[in-house]
Amino acid sequence: MKSIKILAAVAIAAMAVSSPAVAKKKDVAYVMVNEEMGVPVFPHDITDKPYKIVGVVTAGVRKATIFSKEPSQQKIYNELWERGEKLGADAVIGAKYGDSHMTALSWGSTKAGGVAIKFLTEAEIAAGTKGDTLEGFDPEAWAGKKM
Repeated sequence: MKSIKILAAVAIAAMAVSSPAVAKKKDVAYVMVNEEMGVPVFPHDITDKPYKIVGVVTAGVRKATIFSKEPSQQKIYNELWERGEKLGADAVIGAKYGDSHMTALSWGSTKAGGVAIKFLTEAEIAAGTKGDTLEGFDPEAWAGKKM
């Protein structure tokens, strides 16, 4: 009986040592941030800093139940930023979203989208690289494009 307790204690200690500690989310310094939302997602174009478009991001934010509130702008912007971050973006611009609509698979879903961008480096600017703009940008042309 005593050996079983010792064996159990050793097994628990081994699991504790081998499993990584839960990582705290690091404080990230964004190049630019929407002060209101705390993430670099903006409903407008950025004209004071040159950038290149890296892709289109879309998100569908669902309600948990029929009685749940509509998703907040904060939650929608966080979802858009998660997708933009996966593309290596510095920000998401032109963020738009609509009203929640009930579907066959959810109690309500809000569709959102935006354009993921990467700011040009000083070296790229010095080399004469021209930045992109949202003017004349066609998101449908980029929707299926692999980056």
